[in-house]
Amino acid sequence: MLLSIPTPRWFVRQDLDGFFGLALDNLIQILVIVSLTQNVLKFPSSLIYGRILPSIALSLIVGNFYYSWLAYQQGKRERRADITALPYGINTVSLFAYIFLVMLPVRLEALSQGATSELAAEAAWQAGLVACLGSGLIELAGSWGAERLRKLTPRAALLSTLAGIALTFISIGFFLRTYANPLVGIVPLGVILLTYFGGVKFTIPGTQWTIPGGLLAVLLGMALAWGTGLNQWNSEGFQQAIAPINFYQPHLNIGALWQAKGVLLSYFSVILPMGLFNLVGSLQNIESAEAAGDSYPTAPCLAVNGIGTIVAALFGSCFPTTIYIGHPGWKEMGAKIGYSWLNGLVMGLLCLSGTVGLLVYFVPIDSGMAILLWIGIVIVTQSFNATPVKHAPAVVIGILPGIAAWGALLAKNALRVAGLGTPEKPFTADLIPAFQGTDTYISGAFALEQGLIFSSMILAAITVYILERDFAKAGIWALVAAALAWVGLLHSYAWTVGDTILKLGWGAGYPWAISYALLALLLFYAQWLKGKEP
Repeated sequence: MLLSIPTPRWFVRQDLDGFFGLALDNLIQILVIVSLTQNVLKFPSSLIYGRILPSIALSLIVGNFYYSWLAYQQGKRERRADITALPYGINTVSLFAYIFLVMLPVRLEALSQGATSELAAEAAWQAGLVACLGSGLIELAGSWGAERLRKLTPRAALLSTLAGIALTFISIGFFLRTYANPLVGIVPLGVILLTYFGGVKFTIPGTQWTIPGGLLAVLLGMALAWGTGLNQWNSEGFQQAIAPINFYQPHLNIGALWQAKGVLLSYFSVILPMGLFNLVGSLQNIESAEAAGDSYPTAPCLAVNGIGTIVAALFGSCFPTTIYIGHPGWKEMGAKIGYSWLNGLVMGLLCLSGTVGLLVYFVPIDSGMAILLWIGIVIVTQSFNATPVKHAPAVVIGILPGIAAWGALLAKNALRVAGLGTPEKPFTADLIPAFQGTDTYISGAFALEQGLIFSSMILAAITVYILERDFAKAGIWALVAAALAWVGLLHSYAWTVGDTILKLGWGAGYPWAISYALLALLLFYAQWLKGKEP
């Protein structure tokens, strides 16, 4: 009797459950992109639907199809039918980092120099393209050296930086929105917490079919939004929603990238660390998949991840892609290969056809923000769980710059609401004494805002090595901070009409550079004292 050899299949029924989970994750992020680019960056519809979304489609198709093909080939080699493809999609942390730390400052600076809203939007979009391209190139170039980078940088330094952005720009923002619209936000949040943290499975009455928690949360959120009047039928709004429906062919945007090439240097302190974090984060997710039983080749997986981001930037998207956290969850759900390629296909069709606008109209962001809030919570939780307990103080210190940067953003938004930040009433250093009079040292927040990701990583790394009593390595990290501050990549800022921006130049951040150099001397002295201990 011949035994049948297990072979992978392109689609199984459980892939449908996995698809709903992964597709909802990507869909909510696409809705957030549309919402933030429209409402915060004031991008016109032609830019969003004609350039950004088609390129997002390409990047998702490239990655999802590759990881599906890789899983199929791996399953054939290993003679397994239970292999699960790596989950892939838009990078949540980079999405918020590039909008609030790169694109919004560029837009505000353009407006302060007299540009129209349309020209400011174009400048912000071009800056986002350069940031995305830089991230992709770093991921691609580092795909063969990621393991060495990971060994050189303490895990607390890497994860706490992501946690700072996740806690503030993702979690707190959506948490405030949840309580601003409690009738819509709290119940979907409860569903997400019950499903992902409580292990509750919601089944359709009379059947054995379970409803994915993310899908149920979105459906309930939609029902509550429309039922409570948060969303109301508007024929004009509906016409605007269906207006973009068309087929949009992606186009290369080499000219736009070249025009904004200076952004690479101006926002290097954001682009380089985000590229490195995407690289190392994807590496950790590949390791997570191996721990769950699916071993994939590291270098090509990371390289294709970078290629997906480069494709996004070349064709008009400002938002990097990444290998997602949560492979063990999809595997436990029973998803195999089909959930990945189906996600790429469906998301691609939505973005290429302009029907995302219709979803934006019917699916308010309030109905799906609980999923993003959960993602933020998971990232912050992981920064503590995945590091030694002894390093918890380093994680906390690494989170603080993110909180400071978010506070600086709120303060500047409040000033703009109050009528400042215009050519007639520009931002000036005269604001600082007024803040300090209320015991708010806003200048410290402005300093931590510039080079936020470097600040988080360096402070956490210094703290890790102090906890380990390896004071010499802590001193080296302090010298790195001094060098970055001296050339203006860390802490130094300049005033514009409506913002504070990075101030580059030789000696630009000398107060912080000198302070870090003195800290390094102190740490080296501590190492010398340690050598004299019995």
